[in-house]
Amino acid sequence: MTGRSSFAPARARRRDRRVYTRSHPVLFALLAVGRRRAVTRVGGAVLVHGTEPYRQALTRIPLDRTADGTTGGAARRLSAGGTLFDQEGAGHRATRRAVADGLGAAGVERLRPVWRDVLDRRLAPLATGREVDLVPAARELAGATVRALLDAVGAPEDIASAAAGAAAAAVRDHLPGPRPPGTARAVAAATARLEALLAPVSGEAAGSALRAVLAVAAVNTTVAALPRAAAWCADAGFWDQAADDRLRPALADELLRVIAPSPLLPRAAAADAELGGCPVRAGDRLLLVARHAVRAHDRLPDAHRPVPPAVARLVFGAGGHACPGARLALAQLDDVLAALAPHRPVVVRARVDRSAALPGWRSLTVRAADARPPLENR
Repeated sequence: MTGRSSFAPARARRRDRRVYTRSHPVLFALLAVGRRRAVTRVGGAVLVHGTEPYRQALTRIPLDRTADGTTGGAARRLSAGGTLFDQEGAGHRATRRAVADGLGAAGVERLRPVWRDVLDRRLAPLATGREVDLVPAARELAGATVRALLDAVGAPEDIASAAAGAAAAAVRDHLPGPRPPGTARAVAAATARLEALLAPVSGEAAGSALRAVLAVAAVNTTVAALPRAAAWCADAGFWDQAADDRLRPALADELLRVIAPSPLLPRAAAADAELGGCPVRAGDRLLLVARHAVRAHDRLPDAHRPVPPAVARLVFGAGGHACPGARLALAQLDDVLAALAPHRPVVVRARVDRSAALPGWRSLTVRAADARPPLENR
């Protein structure tokens, strides 16, 4: 291995770290608190960094799905209740089954032509030496997928924009940092716009709350994850792995592990318990650091020697709190890597998104590694 290639993963990590330090500096500082300990208490909050305590927090501790300062609480305010994140018992299980049907193997294959069409069109300029901003491409891909999944009336770009705005407004209540005035009004306005765009073509309005939350989750994680994964491949020299049909699935797993699109899962304990030797009281805020639980901070991605799937997939949660969109996310990233690999893109420009709900790029412009500028630009 040459000296240059040996430093490539470190360069990729430095670039990716900017999405935290420049867009969510308070979050980044919080993630670093006590990370050398599996579990640590800071006042009324319990920070969970260790792999097993993280898993146990999601599978063994009763959680308050509607508490302020949690994802479920934000989802309830976003959708006026009845969402996947805050339902209890039979209602929660029934909703999860309905979502799983649309996001299972058959559902993903039904949706695949939708996002592949976006990729073919959006990435075509790479073949002619032109630059491509991967963030608008990811935004349209996410919006088109949500539109097809929900049979919605809105245009893909409009759905993606509304979902991003709704998320940015709603998460102010559970991410650390100052909350601007008028947050409640901003959430209501963003939600109203999103729900109008997500109205089903059939005209039936049932399930609008769940539709809104699904759109917010799908759009924001997709727009955060796909450009970051592409930047990692470009900076770390992973395009050979991305081009290999045998290695690409493992590479997708590893990239989602180190990216951890939702790096922090805020939850609240509903009963007394213990995590990693640390007492947990009912009402305590649990800050589950997914990024550390999957070793994203100290183990580089390696498709040849990936971490066990049981660890890597913790970025999607665990047990009854596992994200039903995991299969969809992996399939989309696999196709994005396959589409980009022939061009071996390099990053030309990158700008952090300082207003997004999740750490990510506002723009990430790439061009093919061996591209010459188009004639009109010479």
